[in-house]
Amino acid sequence: MNAEQQLITTFYANFQQGNWRGMLDCYHEEVFFYDPVFGNLEGSKVRAMWEMLLSNAKGMTLDFSNVSGGDGYGSCEWTATYTFPPTGRKVINKGQAYFFIGEGKIAEHHDDFNLWRWSTQALGLQGLLFGWTSTLRNGIRNKARRNLDKFIAAKTTSL
Repeated sequence: MNAEQQLITTFYANFQQGNWRGMLDCYHEEVFFYDPVFGNLEGSKVRAMWEMLLSNAKGMTLDFSNVSGGDGYGSCEWTATYTFPPTGRKVINKGQAYFFIGEGKIAEHHDDFNLWRWSTQALGLQGLLFGWTSTLRNGIRNKARRNLDKFIAAKTTSL
């Protein structure tokens, strides 16, 4: 296993254990992250996102496979299974992750998954009918970002 594969494996092994601190140790200080729900995040917002998601995860399982890497790049496939808290619906989200490794850390992390499929599982009929529209997609992203901002603000005021 090369250095890129080892770093990605360490990141996802920590994810499986719900260890967001261990995940963050794998990230470069100025990490860039993208996924279809949160959009573009950088640095401290990426760290806060993982803390928020894993602190609130109940009964989540994560599997990952096909870890590949070399020359500063890497990728893997993953499946996250969890209950979406706002609706209580079970979600089985399958995706692909792509990484750029810099200075021995994950400098860029792009998660790709089918947002319409996710919204169908998480939101039910509303997601099935409207999950492909920019209106619902933007609504999902705006809500996720608002929740992240609230989480960050609550942490700041509790210090």
